[in-house]
Amino acid sequence: MANLDRTQLLRQFTEEEPENPFNWYALALEYKESEAGLAKSLFNKLLTEHAEYLPTYFTAAHFFAELEEIELADQIFQKGIALAKSQNELKTLQELQNAYQNFLFENDMD
Repeated sequence: MANLDRTQLLRQFTEEEPENPFNWYALALEYKESEAGLAKSLFNKLLTEHAEYLPTYFTAAHFFAELEEIELADQIFQKGIALAKSQNELKTLQELQNAYQNFLFENDMD
């Protein structure tokens, strides 16, 4: 399936089920490499309108770090860690904590 076909299909899913955060997440992932502006707005949408959708945090934090929006990436990591704790998602919590430690090291933050 071509990239454009996948994008069109994912857009259709967001129209059919706008309340399903996975559809928005998948679309953000699709745009992440090719259209950063669209991906950015989709990640922001997820973080505000679907703040309880835990998978967003790992990917969004890395995405914003790549855009050199370091303070925002830091906040996203911290919110994701807190959310994983509150949802008792121990594997995700560990992954977020490890990624956050690497992020802090790579950006000379303590």
